Amino acid sequence: MHGNDVTLEGVSITYPNGFTAVHETHLTIPAGEFFSILGPSGCGKTTILRTVSGFVEPSRGRVLIGGADQAGKSPNQRPTALIFQNLALFPLMSVRDNVAFGLEARGVSRRARNAKAEELLNLVALGDQASKMPGELSGGQRQRVAIARALAVEPSVLLLDEPLSALDLKLRKHMRTELRAIQKKTGVTFIYITHDQSEALTMSDRIAVMNAGRIEQVGSADEVYSNPATAFAASFVGEVNRFAGRITALDGDMAEVETPLGRMRCRNPRGMKPGEAALLFVRPENVGFASASGMAYGNQLDARLERRDLEGAFISFQMRTEAAGQPVAMHLTNTGTAPALMPDGAARIGFACESALVLPEGPLARTGREELGAA
Repeated sequence: MHGNDVTLEGVSITYPNGFTAVHETHLTIPAGEFFSILGPSGCGKTTILRTVSGFVEPSRGRVLIGGADQAGKSPNQRPTALIFQNLALFPLMSVRDNVAFGLEARGVSRRARNAKAEELLNLVALGDQASKMPGELSGGQRQRVAIARALAVEPSVLLLDEPLSALDLKLRKHMRTELRAIQKKTGVTFIYITHDQSEALTMSDRIAVMNAGRIEQVGSADEVYSNPATAFAASFVGEVNRFAGRITALDGDMAEVETPLGRMRCRNPRGMKPGEAALLFVRPENVGFASASGMAYGNQLDARLERRDLEGAFISFQMRTEAAGQPVAMHLTNTGTAPALMPDGAARIGFACESALVLPEGPLARTGREELGAA
């Protein structure tokens, strides 16, 4: 333990009606980390945030910040600040007074709190907006005011509950960069709650993938995306093709999987054994046209084109296999090398054995992409 690490020691939250929102959780978030908890609505991620902040007491286990047990401490007694989805700015106060509000409540002199407010407004690039009212600002500017206000009380940990959900897509993308830059400048630990995979992947030092009250995987963005630990993590984080089958043979850290489309070879990170029911996962960007790539893909399928979508630098292909009618999504860089297929045109597609992995059967994310052949 060092600095102001946030540690959950066997924390679980069960409500009086018997519903367990968070099952036993062990987690350490090092001081100064940008840590995201990623999961669908109702998975328990906001409950964890409210438990760290003191609005919810754990049914079992302990929350420690900097090694200090937070049991019995109210939110204003903890070294945390929480930013809600609705921001909760005071509409009749100036931007400066909104930022300084927490300091005023702590008895800080007007001169000192105004100086601190100006410093923080400059940090979030709003130094020239101090005298305006919140209603005169854009959505992104109001977001930055809320961050400045939270930082004014010098928290060790800033807790953010889906703060960008009300913004339009372009502004959300801009604010991701802003938030990451502010976190790096201040060195404050950020714990960020989101259901948006791209937010988590773009901003985070590490990500926890959560489902049905349990954290299924913790790792860097690259680890979670490229090496998902469970079927849920694989299907929730990014688009992915999946094929059901059964392990038939092993070769070191590789496995052969018998599927309705034939035998496939892939990585076996969980050490699954022959005879086990399995799900094979491969990302759309790792699937290509065997004839156009010049690659001898270890896994190949005969398929027909259902749809081609040009997305500028990329082309998305929705294919359907000749065997079993399995949908397969493909994302290719638009280099002009893809075959010019007509709808229902036949092609041989494939993917490298090392690009696919097999995981035990388990719950899958409900993403709305199943009809496109990707989890």
